[in-house]
Amino acid sequence: MTDAVLQPADRVPDGPTPDPAFARPAEAATLHRVADALRARGIEADVVPDGEAARTRVHELIPDGAHVYNATSRTLETIGLARDIVEQDRYDAARAFLDTLDPATQMDDYRRGAASPQVVVGSVHAVTEDGQLVIASASGSQLAAYAFGASRVIWVVGAQKIVPDLDTAFQRIRRYSYPLEDVRARAAYGMPSAINKQLIISGDMPGRAHVVLVEEVLGF
Repeated sequence: MTDAVLQPADRVPDGPTPDPAFARPAEAATLHRVADALRARGIEADVVPDGEAARTRVHELIPDGAHVYNATSRTLETIGLARDIVEQDRYDAARAFLDTLDPATQMDDYRRGAASPQVVVGSVHAVTEDGQLVIASASGSQLAAYAFGASRVIWVVGAQKIVPDLDTAFQRIRRYSYPLEDVRARAAYGMPSAINKQLIISGDMPGRAHVVLVEEVLGF
């Protein structure tokens, strides 16, 4: 990690144009090589053809009765998983309760609930070809569960998020993911986003983390 994109609270000027170079999906053969690299790091991995197959695979991975937190993710929203997790009856949706809390008076309760679910489902912003995962966040609300707090982590990752190395992963965040997330945040929250916190996952305890790589473009 070497350049200015890695500095805390780094913010791109308002209105940047996403770099289309980071929207190109990797080929299926590359996804399978990345899956092998993830497995070598103790992270389970599947390659599936599309969002519907990813949605089905995630439901297969979540045990009945599990306490599940779905992190805010355009990928999960696009394939219907965010709605599934909140509306189904097969497991306990953490967000159904957390979204009733008042941030002004109950933020500590929200932090505890988001940080340590039994299962967390979300996405990442980049996966390197040697199997490292990179996530950026303004608040960091999903990072504690990803790094340690959740007993099980499941990430759904579109084919355009594969990058050669960590330097390119951080470029992707700054030049592609951030501009798109900034637009979403302004529309959803009335305020800009920021690259305040970044997490690199270079390996995990076998059986804890699972990546579902999708052979199509999904999310930012």
